[in-house]
Amino acid sequence: MTNPRTVLTQASQGSVPEHWRVFTKKRGRVSGFLHGTSNDPDPLLVITSDEVIEYKDEGKPLRIVTFFDLAGAELKATARTSSGSMLADLDVWMDLDYRDGRKEKWRSTSFADDLQTIQGFIEAYSTYKALQGRC
Repeated sequence: MTNPRTVLTQASQGSVPEHWRVFTKKRGRVSGFLHGTSNDPDPLLVITSDEVIEYKDEGKPLRIVTFFDLAGAELKATARTSSGSMLADLDVWMDLDYRDGRKEKWRSTSFADDLQTIQGFIEAYSTYKALQGRC
């Protein structure tokens, strides 16, 4: 595990190891102005082989999930439909169980609608668990 700020800096500069997944997007000017975050760096989510680190804005602490601390993780989803429509609103998240007994519902704060973040989490955590089993 490395320093989370170092990981974010490296990801924001674009020079990351091949196995990292990096998600970023431009902070909207209007939204940034209204929330007082217009001078903050853009939101950033980095999934490494050991952890998930998310930066939303300077007003919020970094959100870090370290795979070593997890006893397990399970994909969860619900779907809501409206009458007369073939479309459904899908809500997807990870239920995290920590070794110390804590439980957490995880999905990206800044990229909640991007299911690739959930996929990246599942892939990285599965690889982490598989490698731990071989050691």
